[in-house]
Amino acid sequence: MDSGEENSTVGRVVDIIRNIIRKTGYDVVRYDSVHILRTSYFVRLNARRLEHLASLRIPVAGLSVLEVGAGIGEHSSYYIDRGCRITITEARPENLRYLEKRYPGCAVRFLDMEDPAAIEGSPFDIVHCYGLLYHLSNPERALSYLGSCTGKLLFLETCVSFGESEELNPVKEDKDNPISSYSGTGCRPTRKWLYTRLLEQFAYVYLPKTQPSHEQFPTDWTAPEKRTHRLTRAVFIASKKRLDNELLTASLPMKQTYY
Repeated sequence: MDSGEENSTVGRVVDIIRNIIRKTGYDVVRYDSVHILRTSYFVRLNARRLEHLASLRIPVAGLSVLEVGAGIGEHSSYYIDRGCRITITEARPENLRYLEKRYPGCAVRFLDMEDPAAIEGSPFDIVHCYGLLYHLSNPERALSYLGSCTGKLLFLETCVSFGESEELNPVKEDKDNPISSYSGTGCRPTRKWLYTRLLEQFAYVYLPKTQPSHEQFPTDWTAPEKRTHRLTRAVFIASKKRLDNELLTASLPMKQTYY
């Protein structure tokens, strides 16, 4: 799910897990995304993401939802528990097989966001895209596709770079890593780049005044030297209609607080 610096972090986590398993007399040839995304590292990250999304008090109950780049479906239950009609999508075959077993009552579909195709049910009321965009080689095309699939709201979370200019900042990733880029190329766009591209697809673009309570989400965008983690993430809410929500701002905030 993460590239560059986080690949090294994930690699260390995987090595630790492999060593523990070897001590029991077994070995691991290739660690898969199911095991990696179930480690405490990612369980905590996903918990902070979803509690923050809930804190924004944006109604989703009973709506149709397209989840893009679902991985093993750690975010899917957020919508299932709220009575949504969800279509869960993923590109990696091993993840699709897992999703079909985990959520037998939901529509699970293949979707490669490097070359996205029309998907049944589009447009959806809600499109949920957390932790995917920075793994794509052509995020602008992906945003255009997401815009066409969205009937009401896009919930987007991604790794970004500090900076006030519009920069895409491509990066190389290990495509053999089961939680990295499917193509081998990702990006770390600035918030300004993302904000501008989203405005090309949506009438309104917002950022929360708060950030998830996690070190990968900075709250002071004026001081990159103060960040406490190599990765920096941001949340965007794009809408086809104006939202009256005091928890959101229609500009790029330079200072945020933790939820």
